[in-house]
Amino acid sequence: MASRTEEGKAAYQEWVIKDCRHIVAILEDLPSVKPPPDHLCEMLPRLQARYYSISSSPKLFPTSIHITAVIVDYETPTGRRNQGVATSWLKKKDLGVNAPPPTVPIFVRRSQFRLPFKSQTPVIMIGPGTGVAPFRGFVQERDLLRRDGKPVGDTILYFGCRKRAEDFIYRDEMEEYMNRGTLSKFYTAFSRDSPEKIYVQHLLKDNADEVWSILERGGHLYVCGDARNMARDVHNVILDICQTRGNMSETEALAFIKKLESQRRYSADVWS
Repeated sequence: MASRTEEGKAAYQEWVIKDCRHIVAILEDLPSVKPPPDHLCEMLPRLQARYYSISSSPKLFPTSIHITAVIVDYETPTGRRNQGVATSWLKKKDLGVNAPPPTVPIFVRRSQFRLPFKSQTPVIMIGPGTGVAPFRGFVQERDLLRRDGKPVGDTILYFGCRKRAEDFIYRDEMEEYMNRGTLSKFYTAFSRDSPEKIYVQHLLKDNADEVWSILERGGHLYVCGDARNMARDVHNVILDICQTRGNMSETEALAFIKKLESQRRYSADVWS
């Protein structure tokens, strides 16, 4: 497994990666391996900070920050229970009415992932799963502006999850924003609730004319979530829309998307 041969790489992939063995599990399953504790500690990387998108508007909640996270807790193929370091720790915090507020060390990173300066600018937000986090803040801000009597452009949200009954986070909030008129459109995709798996990228393709109209009117497009599949597929759909609705060649469409990105009209906050 330690060798760089194809056989060694395959063994590592199967025994360590596929079976989700962390360092403790490896030492438990290989009792003959007994590295000195001090050497082991020197080799282990420092625990890294966990980054979460802020899911609230500072204009609506100036003294607090909301985050949206999935509790990582699953059983591995070897029968062990793996729990997320940060999410499990946060879950154990006592939020009782009479309990003192828990202390959590945090820091805020500066981000360019924000709404356009002009509230009239139309926006399309694509955030399946916890990728909806920053868009909750965006919608809160636009709702506040609208209630203050300021003009607000089209605000369109695409959300997706596996099952409507289990994973539809912020459902009540978003439906209320629809009723108020803050959300112009709210498209949802539930991949396990239909015979064919439907994802947000499929809905985007179905609404190609609307997407192109928003871009033609100077609109902004935001993507948040999985970089490995969703964000790549969304990019390909946008590329196709530019070609078919904008009458561009593939080269022209790619250049157009690059221009949108340089103008911060196409922004992505993604992770793998």
